Amino acid sequence: MRKSSRIAALCLLLVFAFLGGSFAQTVAKKKKPRTLRESERKSMRSRDSLFQALNKSDTSINSLLQKISQYSTTFNQVNNSLAEGLDTGDVSQQLPLIVKRISRIKTLANNKKSSTLRYLFVLNTSLDKMQDQLSNWQSDLDDVNTKLVQNQHDLLRFKSDSVLRNAVPTDSALREAFFDSRAELGQLWHRTDSLNRSALFKINLLQNKLATSYTNVLDESDQIDSKIKKFAIRAMAGEFGPIWVKDHQYTHLDSALNGTIKLNQIQVNYFFKNETVVNLISLGFLLIMVSWIFYNKYKTTQHFEHKEIVIDHARFVYQKPLLSALLMAFTIAPYFYDHPPVFILECMFVVNTILVLIFVRKYFPLSMFWFLFKLFLLTIVYCLSNLLVQINDVDRYVVFVLSILSVVFAVTYYIRLMKEPQGHLRYTKLVLRIFVLLQLASMVLNITGRFSRTKIVATTAVFNLWLTISLSFIIRIIIQVLYLQLHTKRAEKSFVSLIDYNTLQKKFRNVLTIFASLLWIFFLLQNLNIDDWAHDYVSEALTQQRSIGGSTFTYGGFVIFFIVIWASSMLSRLLSYFYDVSAQHSTDLSALKKKNRASTLLIRIGVFTVGFLLAVAASGFPLDKLTIIFSAFGVGIGFGLQNVTNNLVSGMILAFEKPIQIGDIIEVNNRQGTVKEIGIRSSKLATSDGAEVIIPNGDLISQNVVNWTLSNTNRQIELVVYAAYGTDIEKTAKLLKDMLINRSDIMTKPEPSVFLNGITDKAVEFRVFFWAADIADYLELRSRILADIYDRFAKEGIGLPKS
Repeated sequence: MRKSSRIAALCLLLVFAFLGGSFAQTVAKKKKPRTLRESERKSMRSRDSLFQALNKSDTSINSLLQKISQYSTTFNQVNNSLAEGLDTGDVSQQLPLIVKRISRIKTLANNKKSSTLRYLFVLNTSLDKMQDQLSNWQSDLDDVNTKLVQNQHDLLRFKSDSVLRNAVPTDSALREAFFDSRAELGQLWHRTDSLNRSALFKINLLQNKLATSYTNVLDESDQIDSKIKKFAIRAMAGEFGPIWVKDHQYTHLDSALNGTIKLNQIQVNYFFKNETVVNLISLGFLLIMVSWIFYNKYKTTQHFEHKEIVIDHARFVYQKPLLSALLMAFTIAPYFYDHPPVFILECMFVVNTILVLIFVRKYFPLSMFWFLFKLFLLTIVYCLSNLLVQINDVDRYVVFVLSILSVVFAVTYYIRLMKEPQGHLRYTKLVLRIFVLLQLASMVLNITGRFSRTKIVATTAVFNLWLTISLSFIIRIIIQVLYLQLHTKRAEKSFVSLIDYNTLQKKFRNVLTIFASLLWIFFLLQNLNIDDWAHDYVSEALTQQRSIGGSTFTYGGFVIFFIVIWASSMLSRLLSYFYDVSAQHSTDLSALKKKNRASTLLIRIGVFTVGFLLAVAASGFPLDKLTIIFSAFGVGIGFGLQNVTNNLVSGMILAFEKPIQIGDIIEVNNRQGTVKEIGIRSSKLATSDGAEVIIPNGDLISQNVVNWTLSNTNRQIELVVYAAYGTDIEKTAKLLKDMLINRSDIMTKPEPSVFLNGITDKAVEFRVFFWAADIADYLELRSRILADIYDRFAKEGIGLPKS
């Protein structure tokens, strides 16, 4: 019976296949031919239908057909991925160009007359960029090769599957269908295997070419590095004779110019082709600077009528907004690039110097402008000399003359500066002294035959002088834009208006000065051609593993630790500053307001704690070692840090219990004042005489503290009033009480009271008690009441006792 049912099922499948085939032929006449992908998907669906129909027929044949389905799915996926093509088009097209450039650089490096350090550094920079590009291509090709190798493993797994290859179903009705499916799978395997092997061969061939090019780049880089080291040693000893002796190593000026033009053309073309993203970033930075400055200028003109005040504080950005934005962009944008061509750098540098001259002509003394203008003319010649990649005698004489003129111009300006010191930049005298010393050193090096060092020292002196002026202008521009922005927001009464400009100017100027100094040092290292060496040396020093006992550490971990701690400390201070500023602008000193202000201590402790944990995690310090540190810290507490720990713990108690709060008027150690700050270790008390008393937090916990404003700001005032002997006691007491009742500056509850305190043979003593609503006004109120009593006694004829 089961055999008859299987035969019937097979017959039905054949009938449907025949009908489906004839119907497909009819439809195919009306429709376009199917694509390869659609045909494969149809075959997969047909096989799935067959498997489902035979699912209940035979367990062994069902497992074999499922295995065929899995192989078919895998092979179709491989075919689909190979049909889309390999992502190696850029590598195949650009690799021949890289090979040509390597050959060209090798030829140039072997040219004995190409002997300047600048020339060798230019070639080395080009090789570094090619090395990075080849490394990225290698990574991409490795990913493609890994996928192809995995495909090949899947294909080989099918070939070594003896169970599927030798399987023969016992059911004669299913045997033919199984053989057909296996034959179809075999054809699919042959096509897929052929395509995958071809793709793998192409990838391997491309990888071999890439590896060869990469090896050539490394070899050539090593040779140029060796030449640079030898050249540096030779440059220190003197690579030429004295300046008046003509050397055989000199090249003709025409040859030097042609070589310089060709090399710079290659570099500039490569720059514009491969630095598109960085160029767009630089352009975006320029647009941001222009928008920022013009927006704040527009807002200022809308909100301020007295423009002379604004001009006095922000004349650069208010009168020259576009030039200010351009100066910032052309000074900072070069740092966005990784070793850009010297020609591009010098073009930006020349534009920068022109902008500086415009500002100096407008806002600084003429003596400074004429010095910089003459130095600008010399700078143009320095830039052209710095581009030369081959040494010639004309270049050497020109640099010597430039050094002489630079010294003359600088000394002349220095003499004028001594006579008229007003209106010049800070540290101008110091900068001029350093500039003259470097130029004199350049002259000595040139005379003694160390021409490579001569050009490095001379160009460094000139370029860094201009950069110093540019960075000082940029600091002014940023501060001035912040001035406009803060005053604009103050007019709009926004949160930014709470920031004090004078405080921000002082703090932020220091931060900007630090960043400007770092940029200046980086530019100095670039001009000295030791930036890569310095980077490698510092990186190695920071990342090298060191060990003490059983613990390993790196200097870089310590640097990261202290940077994160510093950042968290600055963030906590910034939060405290905003709380303090908001408190200074608020006249509401309610209990809730003071609690919010006192909560800054908790915020500071929380920020600092999180910063400490982040610093430990970022520095890579093993957390299990912290127990040793804390143990040592505990021993230190037991011996010499009791007071410090006491103050720290007291600060925590003050933060949580809040017995005193910022703005409270307290009295401790016979000192009375207003609490201005509650810190982690100490608190600050401002007294009425203008002094600021630093009180350790331990004293605020261990000693008796009088808080006059813990629950309210009321204060009782006591007066002792003397009247002459024989004065009517009832009349005087009633008079005093009537004076205190129904006054707006005295509280009605508790009501004022007057008591007879004593009688002598010379005077009658009264004690007067009343309450001031605000403790801040009690001294003024006490003075007014005493004056009123004196006037009222005089009117009523009540005498005062005579001494």
